[in-house]
Amino acid sequence: MDLTDRVALVTGGGGGLGSGFARWLAYCGARVVVADVDDDAARSVAEQIGGVAVHCDVSSPEGNREAVRAAVGVFGGLDIVALNAGVGSGFPFLEFDLDLYRRAVGVNLDGAVLGLQAAVPALRSRGGGRVVVTASLAALAPVPVDPVYAATKAGVVMLVRSVAPLLATEGILVNALCPGFADTAIVDPLRDVLAAGGIPLMTVDDVVAAFAQVLASEASGEAWLLQHGHPAQPYRFRGVPAPRTVDSGEG
Repeated sequence: MDLTDRVALVTGGGGGLGSGFARWLAYCGARVVVADVDDDAARSVAEQIGGVAVHCDVSSPEGNREAVRAAVGVFGGLDIVALNAGVGSGFPFLEFDLDLYRRAVGVNLDGAVLGLQAAVPALRSRGGGRVVVTASLAALAPVPVDPVYAATKAGVVMLVRSVAPLLATEGILVNALCPGFADTAIVDPLRDVLAAGGIPLMTVDDVVAAFAQVLASEASGEAWLLQHGHPAQPYRFRGVPAPRTVDSGEG
């Protein structure tokens, strides 16, 4: 994909999937803003790809606005946004921790909402653009080991599906990427369980390849599912029955 002269922003870009997305975008010619709460990690990735690092707490409106301002101020605009920052809840549901709960909601769900809010004006000024939000397989299937994480990622998918028709009229295409278990730090608490169950981990490169497919898609409002051994493809949601009318004669 030729992304010469395009400007991209990647949240959570200092490691894991985010650093993979940032490196691929730069390889394709984009100028990349690497946003992360880990300043050293963001700076390291940015230096390697000729990009710019910016401190960004995605749970903060100002943090997201600052990342967008960096893209516009340094590179002149914004065309591609990867809202990728994410964390596990860090606690079993029956051992509830309010602070960790709010952290997970802040990063995973607020990060998508506030990231979109901050990015849309900049994308609009360029005549449109692409947004890919990293959700998870957990958005589409129950995750008893981390229900709060699953809830936040399900919220991300519904956010994408709901805002997509509004933004598509302005040429801003928004999609979600829902990978299964990938070899990143977020699965560290589950590694032994996954290994015991014979569940393989995808590589970061596997997910980056799917990210490229989503970015190239002309559709909007889709949730692309990626699991080990299966090609990435949009998840087909079952339609919801329309409400019955008062005079339908049905109870």
